[in-house]
Amino acid sequence: MEVQKVDDISYASFMQDFYQPGVPVVFKNASKVWKAKGLFSPDWFRSNFGDRTTEVKDKTYTMRQIMDMVENSSVSNPAPYPCIFDIPETLPEILPLLQPLNLNYAKPNWLESKWFNKGHWGGATELFIGGPGGRFPFIHLDYYHLNAWITQLYGEKRFTVFPRGQEDFLYPKPEDPWRSDINIFEPDFEKYPKYKNATPINFVVGPGETLFIPFGTWHTAYSLSPTISVAFDQLNKKNYIDFVKDVWSFKKRDSTVKAIAKTGYAWLAGQACKVGDSLHPQH
Repeated sequence: MEVQKVDDISYASFMQDFYQPGVPVVFKNASKVWKAKGLFSPDWFRSNFGDRTTEVKDKTYTMRQIMDMVENSSVSNPAPYPCIFDIPETLPEILPLLQPLNLNYAKPNWLESKWFNKGHWGGATELFIGGPGGRFPFIHLDYYHLNAWITQLYGEKRFTVFPRGQEDFLYPKPEDPWRSDINIFEPDFEKYPKYKNATPINFVVGPGETLFIPFGTWHTAYSLSPTISVAFDQLNKKNYIDFVKDVWSFKKRDSTVKAIAKTGYAWLAGQACKVGDSLHPQH
């Protein structure tokens, strides 16, 4: 199995060939609808947002410091990874450069509706920054069973995904079944012998390309160069049932009362969004 790269396919073809069966795909040029394409670079962010801050591993950095670190990053001495900015909270000025956020493919997306955008449902629009050698050492599923959309706007990143049905080879953590402690870059086959049967799929996403990772797909990433990407999540009727189950699981850790309230709201919000979809079908 390989992850396909497609160019200018129709929305209907994307839904039929990739979205409905839950197959990852890379769009070569979907980001052409964003003004951000070809604009974002380390120097551009230094010039425009150099003093904006974020926390990375419990330490606060400015945008200027982060860009300096990733441009001086190396495999032997990598910069902290990932450096993440919540765009609506810390960089709202760039939102107009990312419209339509859905790239005309990630629709419908209930996380953009009034019913879900006021809650903390795992959905976010984020700027990811990394340098050579930066990597997630562990493989994971996205929380809340959300679809992930990652647009690489500067630099190259190598992704690894695993075909569905290989969970038994990946050793999900009992207390956190959305994550595995296997370091796929240096796997310990004595500790995780079944990982030998897994079939990781590696591919590179370059500037201007967009990766769709369907919910339930185990994955991780590795920066090959200084990289800047924009990531957002998607929820609709296809992943809604699993989403509600995750809401219950996560909120129950706090209290049963909170879990009942949040899950009840998520169910009602989903019904409202279903009605909206029926009134405004996507094309």
